[in-house]
Amino acid sequence: MDRPIIGIPLGDPAGIGPEIAVKSLAKKDIYKESKPLLIGDKSVVEHALTFTNLDFEVNAVASPEAGKYTLGTIDVIDVKSVDIDKLEVGTVQAMNGEAAYQYIKKSVELSLDGALDAIATTPINKESLKAANVGYIGHTEMLADLSNTNDPLTMFEIDKLRVFFLSRHVSLREAIDMVTKERVKDYIKRSHEALNRLGVKGTIAVAGLNPHSGENGLFGTEEVDEIIPAIKEMQQEGYDVIGPIGADSIFAIGLDGRWGAILSLYHDQGHIATKTYDFHRTISLTNGMPFLRTSVDHGTAFDIAGQNKADEISMVEAIKVAAKYAHYFTA
Repeated sequence: MDRPIIGIPLGDPAGIGPEIAVKSLAKKDIYKESKPLLIGDKSVVEHALTFTNLDFEVNAVASPEAGKYTLGTIDVIDVKSVDIDKLEVGTVQAMNGEAAYQYIKKSVELSLDGALDAIATTPINKESLKAANVGYIGHTEMLADLSNTNDPLTMFEIDKLRVFFLSRHVSLREAIDMVTKERVKDYIKRSHEALNRLGVKGTIAVAGLNPHSGENGLFGTEEVDEIIPAIKEMQQEGYDVIGPIGADSIFAIGLDGRWGAILSLYHDQGHIATKTYDFHRTISLTNGMPFLRTSVDHGTAFDIAGQNKADEISMVEAIKVAAKYAHYFTA
């Protein structure tokens, strides 16, 4: 397969997204593995080049096929959403929330048309989205609506460890209430389907919810009442799944590649494990949509934006992971 075209929306123009995007495109390896295409404002890209001291040509193109995709040239689809004279780096602005949304919208349109092979997203800011009256709390919800996808599946990948999440942005109390037999069964099934689409084989290992997976009801009954029955029923249906395995050990064991993936039962359970191991190289993949999306898993970092202090490692990894799996979505 030819190098896949990876769309990179710039995120919030006042954050570190533009900086980590242009720094990533200074890496030779990116161009060996992919054709990176920025989606945003040409003026924002040029501004990022000024404070990162990078001397690159910015090539505005009307369509992905018009890109040069060579080191030293940054190809960009110019969405023209930002008045660069009004841009205030490091601050919440309605203009930037709207721009971030338009960048994503354009990326989705191109993906659905088959012009992009995958998307690797940079950070957006919830306050800027709110200021612009954009009715989404984050990327996943935005992408789901724009692609007409019901409940996309989030997966983290770092080295040999892959982690799915039973719930995302809800309170811990609500997350516990969501640990039901039917939901666990559904996510085991969907996690297997996602792995198959990525070309990954292996067992799904389900994490325990309570300390020591509840010790047969001594420390909570969710394992006995909901999780174990769900796993047994899925095993009877032929799914390769085991558990529950205590959350204090399952992620450490999973790092050696023993399983295809782990099902984390709530947001922070898996986030803490992966980010503690390697914060910068933990990459988020959104499965279940018509196209693949990968992402850095950090925020807009307004406190260091525009100062040439942002580390691009996570962005580089997000692009590489998108290129790694893209052909499974375009075959």
